[in-house]
Order: sequence, then C-alpha cells, then structure tokens
Amino acid sequence: MERSGAQQREPEPALRQGSLLLYEWTLRHGTLRDPGRAAAELGLAERELSIALEDLSRLGLLQRLGDGDGDSDGDVWTAVDPTVAEVTARAPLEREIRERQRELSHLHTRLRPLAALFAEHSRSGRRAERLRQVDSVAEVRRELSAMTRLCMEEMVSIQPGGGRSPNTLHGIVAESVAMLERGVRVRTLYQHTARASLTTQTYVRAVSAAGARIRTTAEVFDRVIIFDRETAFVPQPRIEGRPQGASIVTDPTVVGFLYRMFETLWRSGRPFDLEEMNGGRLTEQSGTAQDRLASDDLKLAILRLMAAGLKDDVIARRLGMAPRTLRRHLRDITDELDAESRFQAGYRAWRLGLPLEDGAGDGGL
Repeated sequence: MERSGAQQREPEPALRQGSLLLYEWTLRHGTLRDPGRAAAELGLAERELSIALEDLSRLGLLQRLGDGDGDSDGDVWTAVDPTVAEVTARAPLEREIRERQRELSHLHTRLRPLAALFAEHSRSGRRAERLRQVDSVAEVRRELSAMTRLCMEEMVSIQPGGGRSPNTLHGIVAESVAMLERGVRVRTLYQHTARASLTTQTYVRAVSAAGARIRTTAEVFDRVIIFDRETAFVPQPRIEGRPQGASIVTDPTVVGFLYRMFETLWRSGRPFDLEEMNGGRLTEQSGTAQDRLASDDLKLAILRLMAAGLKDDVIARRLGMAPRTLRRHLRDITDELDAESRFQAGYRAWRLGLPLEDGAGDGGL
C-alpha cells in the first residue's frame, strides 16, 4: 500500500568509473578548484565530468565550499569522508522508514482483530459441506493455500514416494515457515526413499530450522494433508488423461480416522529433521545413524512384501521407488544374507527371526 503523495524510490546506481576517478583525484589534490583541469588529466569528456560532479555531490562525497583565498575563479569542491556522507544520507531515509513502520503498525492494529472472525466463518462454511470435490489442480492449490493461512494449531501430512518436485517444494517453503512463525505445529511423514533427494533434504533443513518435525517410514498409504484435525485433503483416484484433483473432507469421523492413521505411522517413523536428531543438535554421526536405521527398515519392508508374494513393480510402487532402485536393494539383501535367490533370501531371513509379518494394521486403526 503506497502512502498518499509518496513517490516510489528508484535504487541508486553504482558509482560510475568517472565518478570514482574524480573522487580519487580530489583526494590526491586536496580540493577540486578547476574541474576542467581534472577532466583533462583523467581523460573525461565534458558530459562525463558533469555526470561525475552530479553523482558525487548527490551522494555527499563532494561538498562545495566558498573560495577561501578570495579568488573569483569559481567554486571549490572538497572530498567528504564516505562514513560522514552515509550518515548524512541515511537520516531522511531512516525517518521515512520509521514513518512507514508506524503506518504498518496502525494497519495491523485496525485489521488484525478481524482475522479471527474471518477464519471462524470460513472454517464453519467449509465444515458445513462435509465432502467437496475439487477437480482442478490449480483450484486444489488455491484451497491448500487458503487452509494454510487459516490453520491455527497443527498441520500434518503424509507425502508418499521419493523426493518431491523442486518447484512444489520451493513454492511451499514460505507458506510452511509462515505457519511455524505464528505458532502452528507442522509434522510431515515421508518415505525412506525421500532421504536420497537433495531437493527434499534442502526443504527439510529449511522448515526444520523453523520448528517443523519431519520423519520417514518404509511404507505409507496415500497422500493426505490434515489441518487442525478438522479438514483433510485426500487425492482423487488417478484417471488417465485427467488431472488429479482432491476431495476436501470435513466429516469429523473420517478426519479423525485419517488423523489416527497418521499418528500410527508417525510413531513408527525415523527422525529426518534437525529438532529430533540428537536432541536438536544435528551431527554427522547422528544423521548417519538415522540413515542406517532407515535403510534397515527399508530392507525389512522389502522382505515383508516379498514374503506376501507381491511382484516387483507393486513393491516398488508401495515403497515409493523406481523398479531399478528396488532391484539394487534386492541385490544388496541377497548379498547380505549370502543367498543365491530371492526365495533363499526369504528363507534365511525367516531362520534369522527377522519380523516378516506386517504389523502396520496395529495401533487402533
């Protein structure tokens, strides 16, 4: 919002080469009595000299004095310490900043009390619908942005698959940090395969520093985002040739079920954020230990799904990894168990007493 009558300031350009040369010449000679002589010695054209004098005087680096020797040759310029020039130039800018800050404070005081009223009516309207289908991807993003701003207490989410799109993560960093700064709790659950994504690591580092808590687990169900235990976003089934929309659910029974599912998975997760690793102090050793535990969880999940008779492409999809990545893990597992086949690896894992029965259904779901 622009103040009435205020003009927008253009950023000051960097000092031109001619201006720097003239300032240095004045410093060497003590004063600038004959600009024409200085220009000739510096190889400056008349226009370059005029621009240099204007630059330096505007910034307060050259100050015009009266002719102290009684000469009538014209004005005398003297060089000014840049620190003094900066202090002089800053004074009006700082006054303007203080005025703008007062205006922002008054604006906040006038409008902030209405935010809770708006949020309550918006949330009540959304809750009344119970279930709403949103088919447009752009509309889903707008709805998510709106709920991010309306969220008052907690946002939890499950993000299956490996690393997420750089564009997606870049776009939600600011919204996530804004929520955290106003006291909203943020918890996100990824799959272990996301640990290998540099983009996801960068995002996790940024939001963890602001207070978010991030964990990873071997298997998750589908993507879900829950705001304040009241509103859940669930993706619609994928249909070839159509963008994937979302269902916005506010039915308390359904949202409560989804939240309990999240809590069950969260308890089984491995920390992937700064706050939880080593008591809030991230070290190379603690990070390596967590990665090793995540890798062990992933191997056990692969063995469980193999024991259930699932095909490789189904296992890869369930664990959020590419089929070739799964094949690499299978080679590692067979090598580690000194097995010559998948069947033999499963048998040796069973003989070792590894927990190959899936307990994901426990926990009150």
